[in-house]
Amino acid sequence: MSRMRAILVRNGAGGIESLYLGEVQKPVPSAGEVLVKIKAFGLNRMDISQRQGKYPPPHGVTDILGVEFSGVVTEVGSGVTQWTPDDEVLGLAGGGAYAEFIKVPDTHVVRKPSHLSWTEAASIPENWLTAFQALVVIGQVKEKEDVMVHAAASGVGVSAIQLARFYGANHVIATASTKEKLDWLLSLPGGATHAVNYKTQDFAEEVKKITIGKGVDVVIDFVGQSHWEKNITSLATDGRMTMLSLLSGAEVSNFNLIPLLYKRLHIQGSTLRARSVPYQTDLINRFKTDVLDHITGSAGDGKLRTYIHKVYPWTDIQDAHKEMEENKNCGKIIAEVV
Repeated sequence: MSRMRAILVRNGAGGIESLYLGEVQKPVPSAGEVLVKIKAFGLNRMDISQRQGKYPPPHGVTDILGVEFSGVVTEVGSGVTQWTPDDEVLGLAGGGAYAEFIKVPDTHVVRKPSHLSWTEAASIPENWLTAFQALVVIGQVKEKEDVMVHAAASGVGVSAIQLARFYGANHVIATASTKEKLDWLLSLPGGATHAVNYKTQDFAEEVKKITIGKGVDVVIDFVGQSHWEKNITSLATDGRMTMLSLLSGAEVSNFNLIPLLYKRLHIQGSTLRARSVPYQTDLINRFKTDVLDHITGSAGDGKLRTYIHKVYPWTDIQDAHKEMEENKNCGKIIAEVV
């Protein structure tokens, strides 16, 4: 079997210094799968957690990092009729995108819009599908509702803000840790309508002021423990909160259940990577129909735009991970296979 290059983790888990460019066996597509030669891939916080040994891939999935990519189809497995070699695609995977080649179900790639570059296309799959799932599918956002997005300068956060505006939300409140990030979020076409520095301001109090006491209808949270009480306070009657991560911790020692009961709150955790192939396929198809064609690069004129913080050659993957770990990014971090 032929070999390929891939970013690997020395000894299976470790710090940034454990990442290196090595060689592994090139995958072979099975029935219903396509093999894609990767042009670029996106970085996600789950990559850091997996590299550290804290977030193993789903059962049966390669331990190579990376869940989103863009590239060119090179082979198709038996039964695949919708794709042929040389098709340009972007795609979602359970793992394996930090490599020269990846195999995925034929339902998990979509045709790359011609107006998107390879790096722009690679910034979309996990990023936008996670935001779409959290806000639209689970959060059930409706026109004229109010939305709050935490970790708002992250790739998913920026996507969620724009989707909220796209679906007709009224107030879209972004929280982040620096003035630079908040100013940037307010400056974007289709960006946040309000911004709150959670380190220096009480975001629950700011929500109360902005919504004239009503609260927000949807919260997209990545933070967990430190934001829990204020999130519950911030939610309006019949409010919905989608929890995507637990960056500040997973345990809340004490909280009052009464607001959950009397405000009729809906709180749901959400993951995408561990979902079934049929679920992911349905989500991808809905996103492709409703959203994808509206996305352009940051210099485009789309109703929705993908924003890239920085593009690294994959030979500089340690620097890319360092940038994400230090929480410096406004938008997506991308690596190019060179």
